[in-house]
Amino acid sequence: MKPTLLVLAAGMGSRYGGVKQIDAVGLHNECLLDFATYDAKLGGFGKVVFVIRKDIEKDFRERLFDRVAANFDAEYVFQSLDSLLTAEEVSKAAQRTKPWGTIHAVLCAEEKINSPFAVINSDDYYGRDAFKTLGTYLDTLNDDSTEHAMVGYVLGNTMSKSGTVSRGVCTVKDGYLDSIVENTKIGYTANGGIESDLNGKIIPLTGNEWVSMNLFGFGKKSFESFHEYWDSFRKTSLDQPKTEALLPVAVGDMVKNGEGKVKFFTSTEKWFGMTYPEDRQIVKDEIAAKIKAGYYPENLWN
Repeated sequence: MKPTLLVLAAGMGSRYGGVKQIDAVGLHNECLLDFATYDAKLGGFGKVVFVIRKDIEKDFRERLFDRVAANFDAEYVFQSLDSLLTAEEVSKAAQRTKPWGTIHAVLCAEEKINSPFAVINSDDYYGRDAFKTLGTYLDTLNDDSTEHAMVGYVLGNTMSKSGTVSRGVCTVKDGYLDSIVENTKIGYTANGGIESDLNGKIIPLTGNEWVSMNLFGFGKKSFESFHEYWDSFRKTSLDQPKTEALLPVAVGDMVKNGEGKVKFFTSTEKWFGMTYPEDRQIVKDEIAAKIKAGYYPENLWN
């Protein structure tokens, strides 16, 4: 069975100021996700599953899903604040207004995942080669495999001039992920350097670090570790309105606890994405340039 692409598209878009997952950036109103799913299909993926919010379902279908589903095996599931929680836990988390995070989103889609799978964000551009690399690798895994994978990017290629970005800063040993630390505020300094505000501590960075942009590939056994992480999170964080259960943190725990290994592939692709309102024109220009160069056809889906 071909691998599945799992797209995390239930975010609130607070910095962007709108539903960036389905904002038009192509020459014929395609979304950034049109290009990701197109690349994934070329890269050997057999199915795509989107995780969305119920309140965007109508627009999501009209602006993206129905078009993709006409060309690719596609489904979607909902992530809500009460998903995977007991009634008592929902009550305890009554002050919560934002989604529970990327691990929660992955677990919301578990029943739709019947093969090894890759995870991507909905608002990042990853490049076709990365999908090909992961698709080829995942095609070799069986259900009991504890060997997983990710594609890392050069930090300097993934920065935004519009504001800070969230990246998991990685260390690699013998071709495998050794550690990953989620940095939620990496940005440029006034003199053009790069630094991270990590829990109030300013850390200078070179820009040459390998970072995660949530492009991971997993065998189905990974769900055991993800449930363990989510169960621990529920015990400690339900009454914290902004704390999130993050996929890079869960992956780091998996590696640290010896529950799985993550093969580290790399990409030199230059990132662009939909984090801030100013990014939309940049994305439109980048997509137009790739179409002009023949990388994408003008009419993406026939």
